[in-house]
Formats: sequence, C-alpha cells, structure tokens
Amino acid sequence: MASQTLTAQDRARRIKVLLYDVDGVLTNGDITIIPDNDGDAVEVKSFAAHDGLGISLARLAGLKIGFITKRNSRVVAIRARDLKIDYVYQGQSHKMDAVEKILAAENCTLEELAYVGDYIIDLPVMRKVGFAIATANARAQVKSIAHYITPLRGGEGAGRDAIDFILDARGILAQTIEKFLDPRNAEAARADIGVGNM
Repeated sequence: MASQTLTAQDRARRIKVLLYDVDGVLTNGDITIIPDNDGDAVEVKSFAAHDGLGISLARLAGLKIGFITKRNSRVVAIRARDLKIDYVYQGQSHKMDAVEKILAAENCTLEELAYVGDYIIDLPVMRKVGFAIATANARAQVKSIAHYITPLRGGEGAGRDAIDFILDARGILAQTIEKFLDPRNAEAARADIGVGNM
C-alpha cells in the first residue's frame, strides 16, 4: 500500500510510541506566572484528568508515551512523574533531536511514531512521523498537515482523543477500558497518583 493512500486508521494501527507537545496540547496553552518574594516565580498549568486516564489506557495497550516541549517547567516534570511518562524532553527548540533519541531507544521507525501538536514549532516533527495529530485549537498550518484533528481542544481532552482514536483503530479500545476497570488490574490502582497539596 502506497503511503499516500494510507487512511488515518491505517496510520494509527502502526503506532508504538505516542508523543505529545505540552502547552496547548495537554494544557489549554495558558501560562500563569505567580511571582514570589525572592524575585522568582511559580508557574501554573492546568492538565485535563481525562488525558491522564487516557495515558493509563495507552500504557495498558502497550504504547510508550513521551512529552517533548520547548519550555522548561517543574510543573511538567511533576505531571510526567505522576503519569509515569516514558520519555520527557524539555527545553527542546528543535524537537527532532528528541525524536531521534526516542527512535534509537525504542528501535522503531518514524512510521511507528505519532505526535500531537498545536503550534508551528511542532511542524518539523509532524511532517516526518507516521501519524501527525493536531488538536482542535491548533494553528491552521498544523491542521493542514495533520492526518487527524482531535474533536477537543488542548487541555480539554485532546490527549485522550488521540489515544481513543489509536486504540479504536486497533479494535481494542473497549477491551482496554474493561481491562482498566478490572479490580484485579494493578495499573488502575497506580494510575495518575499525584500528591497535589497534601
């Protein structure tokens, strides 16, 4: 089958690693900065709980997950830790550098990578991966090259949309959800355990 005739479902069935931008994809893109008394600041981001549970479903289905973002943020590191993300690359002006490292670590091809983006910095990766996904709030340039556009906006469940699409294309979405809901399954118990302000 020639690559230009592949459907979004065909592309989704090949995916082994799902990569996300963060701001505007796993968040709504707002960056709230609260100054402290020492001249530093605390950065605040809001993440969708649906995306966190979706990442647990993806893990159950055998997908590896990564975050690649231009910003350096302690908040992202904490969220990645809570979700047990396989690959976290922050401070990435040229995101293909991180992608090349992930390809080598996973011994997979670009066709086996999916990437979810929303902004022009995501274009170099989205032009090369096997399955390029744009969020509903993505810039027009990003949407124009995407193989799939999520129904929901970044920070409102777009991350989960990407996972649902991939698992549905494989025909395993319903069974993966049931596996997650099984009380004997340890993944459900350990999924997205954050400390918050406790």
